[in-house]
Amino acid sequence: MIDIASANKELADATPQEIIEWSLGKASKPLISTHFGPHEAVILHMVSQIQTGVKVIWVDSGYNTRQTYLVAEKLIESLQLDIEVYTPTMTSMRWDCAHGGIPEVDDERHERFTQLFKLEPFARAMQDQSPDVWLTAVRSEQTEFRQNMGIFGNGPDGVIKVAPLLHWKEADMDAYLQKHDLPNVTNYFDPTKGLNNRECGLHTQL
Repeated sequence: MIDIASANKELADATPQEIIEWSLGKASKPLISTHFGPHEAVILHMVSQIQTGVKVIWVDSGYNTRQTYLVAEKLIESLQLDIEVYTPTMTSMRWDCAHGGIPEVDDERHERFTQLFKLEPFARAMQDQSPDVWLTAVRSEQTEFRQNMGIFGNGPDGVIKVAPLLHWKEADMDAYLQKHDLPNVTNYFDPTKGLNNRECGLHTQL
């Protein structure tokens, strides 16, 4: 299996494609997580060009924008993604009607909301799929927490988390999208974050 310290040293200067290829070569049950938000097409396209049939999981909160759903459908079809969609045990309509809508970050309801609409469905997905390698599109410039991440790290239940795009900048992502004529989401909404540079919990609590 992958030794995290050795992998981070060996692949410190590797390209995202090289990191993906190396990781898939070590994995017996790889998985990609996506939210189909801005620039997510990059990792989905990269992986599809290296290995077909890699499982993709999407936690659909029910609060996504119309553009997000349209781009998701386009990518699922064009890249022939093997996707499993996980949804919360409570619908967004039920929450909004019974609990007064999406809570602010400092609202005491926010922790429960995040658990219901992001963390529990994701944990359920990981348990169902039981991957050994988890590919994610997180990048260091997105949040302060991610600036201290390594390309390889520990995920939940012993899974190895791999962030091939960790050191890419937004300009790199835009250039890749343009080169490969990939759709991008510009109108995206994550109800659990509150702020774009705030963690939603997947990389800090699981």
